[in-house]
Amino acid sequence: MTTSRFISRLRLTAFRNYATAALDLDQRHLVLVGPNGAGKTNLLEAITLLSPGRGLRRASFDTLAAHGGDGAWAVAATIESAAGPVDIGTGSGVGETARRVRINGANARAIEDMSAYLRLLWLTPSMDGLFSGPASDRRRFLDRLVTTLIPGHSASVGDFDKAVRQRNRLLEDNADPRWIAAIEAQMAEYASAIHFARTDSLAHLQALISETVDLESFPAARLALTPLFEDGHEPVSSTELEAELTDRWAGMRAIDRAAGRTTLGPHRVDFEVSHAQKAMPAALGSTGEQKALLIGLILVHARLVGRMTGITPFLLLDEVAAHLDPNRRAALFAALEALDTQCFLTGTDAMLFEALGAGAQVVLVRDGRLQKER
Repeated sequence: MTTSRFISRLRLTAFRNYATAALDLDQRHLVLVGPNGAGKTNLLEAITLLSPGRGLRRASFDTLAAHGGDGAWAVAATIESAAGPVDIGTGSGVGETARRVRINGANARAIEDMSAYLRLLWLTPSMDGLFSGPASDRRRFLDRLVTTLIPGHSASVGDFDKAVRQRNRLLEDNADPRWIAAIEAQMAEYASAIHFARTDSLAHLQALISETVDLESFPAARLALTPLFEDGHEPVSSTELEAELTDRWAGMRAIDRAAGRTTLGPHRVDFEVSHAQKAMPAALGSTGEQKALLIGLILVHARLVGRMTGITPFLLLDEVAAHLDPNRRAALFAALEALDTQCFLTGTDAMLFEALGAGAQVVLVRDGRLQKER
């Protein structure tokens, strides 16, 4: 397998259960094999921090350092591309709660700058119940998909959430209405960016699903967002949406004060997924059907990101093969080969990945130590 972009070096320092770790890689997929608790998922988490957001576990940055250390940690990678190698690093120093990013030795102006060189998508066992779990989990999953297309989306979501918390405190304190109106204006700006990024991304994703539905080995999804407003009204421009939100929030202050929360906004929307071929909600499918639907959605989205940005995401698939039957597993590996990207897979049994053959490099993981097998 050859890919146009791959991680050739990965270095971890004082990260989770790794005092130090170093991997030199080629363009093939990487399979991490080892017992539970060995550090396989920790390694994937480290890679996810080379993208906007808080990574695979959404952990606070001040909790990532190795136990017994001084609190500092670092992750660094070299990305090979057609334009040449790029060195990207991120980490936190002693006593820091945020993280810094360096690209080719210079401080990055923004976290999103990493997305010019790599995009990332991941699946973990905790996502197996995504379709039947709480709406907040589906929103986070959707926002990760959108961020892979629009790197600034993660910051918009974070800024909106922070503004909502400020509004809630102001309402609780019966603050000056002018202060509340000011924060509502900020919320409306962030909310509009979030809403249109989500709807535009889903429109492109649904179009690609429809275009390729008969060519897939995994079930196709039908995607939708619940309405932003209960009456179904959908403003068509950012200006109109911002005005609508500020008017509604102003009129709902007494209700929200009594509720102790902001009851209207993009943080209340649900991401609805249906099994297209069976025309039924994904949550009603079997565990195997839901897993296959989720995998199919990630595979199509990876192709969409490659088509729209020119950078096909690296896929990080934690324990994804363990609960697939041999036919589905073979279909997954074939789909990964067709993506023209480097994929990182984990498992406790190396036999699950034998079908990848020479198309994968295998690393044994045990107690935070790495041993390359092939």
